[in-house]
Amino acid sequence: MIWSQVEEGIEEGNAVMVWRTNTESGFDFLTLGKNRRMPVEFDGLKLVSFHPPEDGDVAL
Repeated sequence: MIWSQVEEGIEEGNAVMVWRTNTESGFDFLTLGKNRRMPVEFDGLKLVSFHPPEDGDVAL
């Protein structure tokens, strides 16, 4: 229910929700919005991949 409220009010922002779960890594997460982060599965683990910066973006 919290995530649906975030989706409704996100507008141009970004959000990440992380929670503890019974997986190999011990957590899971969702991302939302236009950002450089993307969840990817790697050998049974969920990791964060960074998209390359777009023109005009500042890499941090």
